[in-house]
Amino acid sequence: MNLAIIGAQWGDEGKGKIVDLIAPHFDIVTRYQGGHNAGHTVIIRRNGEDQKFVLHLIPSGITHPGKICVIGNGVVVHPGALLTEIDDLRAKGIEVNEKNLLISNRAHLILPHHVALDRAIEANRGGNAVGTTMRGIGPAYEEKMARRGIRAGDLTNPSKLAEQLSHNAKQANRLLAMFGSDLIDEKQLIEDGLRWSELLAPHVTDTTYYLNQATRQGKALLLEGAQAVMLDIDHGTYPFVTSSSSAVGGACTGLGIPPSAINATIGVIKAYTTRVGGGPFPTELNDALGEAIRAKGGEYGASTGRPRRTGWFDGVIARYAVMVNGLNALALTKLDVLDDLDEIKICVAYKIDGQVTEQVPYDADQMCAAEPIYETMPGWKSKTVGISNFDELPARAKEYVNRLSELSGAPFAFISTGAERNETIISTEVLSNCGLNLPV
Repeated sequence: MNLAIIGAQWGDEGKGKIVDLIAPHFDIVTRYQGGHNAGHTVIIRRNGEDQKFVLHLIPSGITHPGKICVIGNGVVVHPGALLTEIDDLRAKGIEVNEKNLLISNRAHLILPHHVALDRAIEANRGGNAVGTTMRGIGPAYEEKMARRGIRAGDLTNPSKLAEQLSHNAKQANRLLAMFGSDLIDEKQLIEDGLRWSELLAPHVTDTTYYLNQATRQGKALLLEGAQAVMLDIDHGTYPFVTSSSSAVGGACTGLGIPPSAINATIGVIKAYTTRVGGGPFPTELNDALGEAIRAKGGEYGASTGRPRRTGWFDGVIARYAVMVNGLNALALTKLDVLDDLDEIKICVAYKIDGQVTEQVPYDADQMCAAEPIYETMPGWKSKTVGISNFDELPARAKEYVNRLSELSGAPFAFISTGAERNETIISTEVLSNCGLNLPV
């Protein structure tokens, strides 16, 4: 059984916890797109204490002994960031080696000039900035599409790597000079590249063949996406999107596995909505309530620390996510953040130019102009933190969850009521209907 986990809003939905929760039941955990702009937070109780892991490139399954983690070809890899992440994990007692962490030889590298170009291009946009994380993601994908990129497989050939780095640095410096930005030190780049080669080359392999062979052998794959469908380069709120395919289709192209290999897909959504950076957000709360939800939910970017914009649950984008990805089920996170509210609103449709619609408009300006049409439900005014049985939820909390499922068009397989693994309601019935007979 191969399962894909994707974000069903604008990212930061809590995918890391869900992946971490079910990773023990899979043999291989993979990342298929994005770069170190992603941030998956996992909290694990070890030796009687909560230990927090923030993972940017390495799949969330790395905290489980015996699991093999794969960074797929669709990921753009910053070698320095990856090495830092490896060092941090090892410092916390997590084993990371060339046997349990594999990097696709087809994955493209993020290099210093990509970061510099990212900053220069975003600054040049002025008032039209998209809110990039400034980590070089977009320029790395641009170079990939222009067929000038340097790939992880090139780390295994130091002489070729040095030649490529020299060529790309010269080309990048011409562009940076046009922006009036500081130039890349070519000599230093080559030095760094040779160090990366020495440290990372043992992890690099042809993961396309590896994953397909594993599937034929009956190994179970867990496919972990970064960002979310509303940030997908094709299906998100363009141009305020990421530079990769974060919908489920990206799992096929980003790993080299066929669509038939994906047996089920689960989307992760919050009990409310957040987004980071610019772009439309119809249900955004620019008031004290929005601030209160941000504070209680800890809504600050795992990668950047930026405060997330907060708003009510948006049923329009939830239905869209279910449709685009063919979601078999959903995982609901941070229900407990809403415990203290007197009433809770749910967006069920938009009004755009006087017309009511239940569809996500393709145009960002129309999305910005969308007026949310709300339903209001009473709050439950009691704690849900730590509840692991659906029947123990307050009656109004159950009504809220059921309404979100109805609006989204998919059942909930998981309902998270806290940060720890055991603070989760799990529906074995929904999982079974998805073909997942997990011994949870």
